Amino acid sequence: MPPPILVPATVSDYRREAQRRLPTFLFDYLDGAAGEEVSLQRNEADFRAIQLEQRVLRDVSAIDTGVDLFGTHLDMPVVLAPIGMGGMMARRAEVLAKRAADAAGIDMCLSTVGICSVEEVSAVSGRPIWFQLYMLRDRGVVQELLDRAWASGVRTLTFTVDLPVVGARYRDVRNGMAGGTSALGRFRAGLGSYLMHPRWLWDVGIRGAPHSFGNLAAYVPGAASPNQFKAWVDKQFDPSTDWNDIAWLRSVWKGHLLLKGILNAEDAVNAVDQGADGIIVSNHGGRQLDGVASGIAVLPEIAAAVSGRCTLLVDGGVRNGQDVVKALALGAQAVMVGRPWVYAVAARGEAGLKTWLSAMKNDMRTAFALTGIRTVADIDRSMIRQGL
Repeated sequence: MPPPILVPATVSDYRREAQRRLPTFLFDYLDGAAGEEVSLQRNEADFRAIQLEQRVLRDVSAIDTGVDLFGTHLDMPVVLAPIGMGGMMARRAEVLAKRAADAAGIDMCLSTVGICSVEEVSAVSGRPIWFQLYMLRDRGVVQELLDRAWASGVRTLTFTVDLPVVGARYRDVRNGMAGGTSALGRFRAGLGSYLMHPRWLWDVGIRGAPHSFGNLAAYVPGAASPNQFKAWVDKQFDPSTDWNDIAWLRSVWKGHLLLKGILNAEDAVNAVDQGADGIIVSNHGGRQLDGVASGIAVLPEIAAAVSGRCTLLVDGGVRNGQDVVKALALGAQAVMVGRPWVYAVAARGEAGLKTWLSAMKNDMRTAFALTGIRTVADIDRSMIRQGL
């Protein structure tokens, strides 16, 4: 394994350091995707292929990367995406993410299957978090989760629509996380990896307990490990979910409603027609159907289809501030970032995530200055080099 990096400068640096610190099965769960991971690779490659148009001799002495989103001001148009089992990557990682997001002046979205509960994360500060939800078979649990989120101050709900079934994630199969091996086999495989990562074992494995899915602990009382919670959740995903369920959700949720996981213009129009306030253009980080388009590739056609009727975000492949500018130029109002924030917090804790978010903002400021713009409102399609 390569030597440690003294000062991480890129997401790749944090990823490499996270790989050194995490047990193999956890790193692969975080880092991996569906199938042969074609869509995962495409997410980043499609961003790299987009070229910005550099402009010179413009007054860029006063740059402002801020934006207003769903009634809240963000110091940059970035939201930390929901990550399942995030709290297994660093001790109470979702709480650390909330602190880092607060320091950066941005929002974070907590996963239904995060280790920390909505109550624990919301207690960090008075700035509300977003909450991500699946349509579970037990609609009573869904309603209770909505009620708990609202009571915790959540006003922006992100509803994931691209998970009627779980994608074929081969790395999880190989590690036994997707089943196919005995509990003893999983324990032995995990034990070897734990012993090779004593820092994680002490800091997260021992000091980071409880390792339950905090939002679901009351509904799976017999579960004692994240794998047991995950098995319950996998059985709860409801393949019968359709647009009628979105209409029901819209009727019971009084806050902002975003649908996450849309890659098709017709689906985007349906989402708006059902009352969605926002759409997150996403292929679930490549973790569901391998071989589909990246979010950034289909963003322009979805932006054209909804024509300003809702707020658009995009995720998947965002790795730096230049990528944020590219996404906004192609029709998004903000981006979500998932793996990068977890790499950073796994590698260097809260301080590492704060440093990376600061670097993201500096990247954005550099991109603003060298493309000749001063505010988010100045960003448009002309910033993308045409004819490529």
